[in-house]
Amino acid sequence: MKSREFKDNVYHHFSRIGKVLSSPKRIELLDLLSQSPKTVERLAKETEMSVANTSKHLQALLEARLVRFRKEKNYVIYQLASQEVVDLLFAIRGLAEHQLPEVNMLREAFIERPDHLESIELPELLNRVDQDDYVLLDVRPKEEYEAGHIEGSVSIPIDELHDLLSKIPKDKQIIAYCRGPYCVYATEAVELLKSEGYNAYRLDAGVHEWKMHQKDEFH
Repeated sequence: MKSREFKDNVYHHFSRIGKVLSSPKRIELLDLLSQSPKTVERLAKETEMSVANTSKHLQALLEARLVRFRKEKNYVIYQLASQEVVDLLFAIRGLAEHQLPEVNMLREAFIERPDHLESIELPELLNRVDQDDYVLLDVRPKEEYEAGHIEGSVSIPIDELHDLLSKIPKDKQIIAYCRGPYCVYATEAVELLKSEGYNAYRLDAGVHEWKMHQKDEFH
């Protein structure tokens, strides 16, 4: 094999990853799978696509070896191929935040809503000495909480929050988090809690940000 043939071949394989990530829906699918394994039907519902279209996108991700699957009875369950795929998603997000001001503008307007909501950054939360003065609420779906969550958090999925308000103490700060800084569940939770008289804040991070922070602290 000559030098040019080698370069053409290796860059072709590099481009396979870039090509499969050229679809916003595929990036969204990977982001959802970073929280927990999911069936094709669940992914279709979350992304508001048909099952057939979702399957096509998943097949493309499978061919690029970014996901893998298993079968359970009549269901096909997908998950990420490795932790490196999560790292790739973080790299893409970080680059987009750095290079594209539109990303930060969208996040501030739709997720952070600083005109009427307050957010807490992860280091501030982790540096608190008294952990008894707040409740850390994970408002993701139950299966995502069970797949991994921030230590000390309590699971109340967003679609159950209104019915379970009586279980949440009003004499403590309530800090809600979800899938990360681009997930609206925590924002919706804080708006509901504040409307019911709670002292509520949105955490600007999710479980992956917490894991990365813990890893950095360890090293």
